[in-house]
Amino acid sequence: MLSIAVALPTLAVARDAITANTHAPAYTADDKLMLPADYREWVYLSSGLGMSYSEKAPNSDPVFDNTFVNPESYREFLRTGTWPDKTQIVLELRGSTSNGSINQHGHYQKGDVQGVEVHVKDTARFKGGWAFFGFDGGAVAEKIPTTASCYSCHAAHGAVDTTFVQFYPTLLPIARQHATLSAAFLKEEGIIK
Repeated sequence: MLSIAVALPTLAVARDAITANTHAPAYTADDKLMLPADYREWVYLSSGLGMSYSEKAPNSDPVFDNTFVNPESYREFLRTGTWPDKTQIVLELRGSTSNGSINQHGHYQKGDVQGVEVHVKDTARFKGGWAFFGFDGGAVAEKIPTTASCYSCHAAHGAVDTTFVQFYPTLLPIARQHATLSAAFLKEEGIIK
């Protein structure tokens, strides 16, 4: 009986170590977000091709966007259908081409990263819980001002907690299962009036 009593706290510590967010946002002394160096090893959510929220048609070589989330937040989303505090969702932009090698149709990703944006949930740091950061080739970025359209667009159209889960085909069913889809998204989809 004593060995069980000793083992239980040990298991709890091991569980906490496994669930601890080792990929929490890191900031500089002047409140800039540090780009997670290993984000390409995180959980891949989806890619878009030529996505735009304006009515302009994409160019002939549209941009790919690849989306990654830190593993701890992904596991919590699977469990609850919502994002925990310290979530980081990384959007990586890459150019595309259709000309190369043996390709005869369609587009593939080509070239260097054209930009990186990070959507961070840090409720102690940001009013509203979330903030956006745009990296322009550097390893640190200032917070995008809350007057930028990304904040109002995400608030008005985000399927879950101001995030565009509607574009992540493996997570949208999880949000439906947990009934965490926003009223705004459900209205856009015609599910509620």
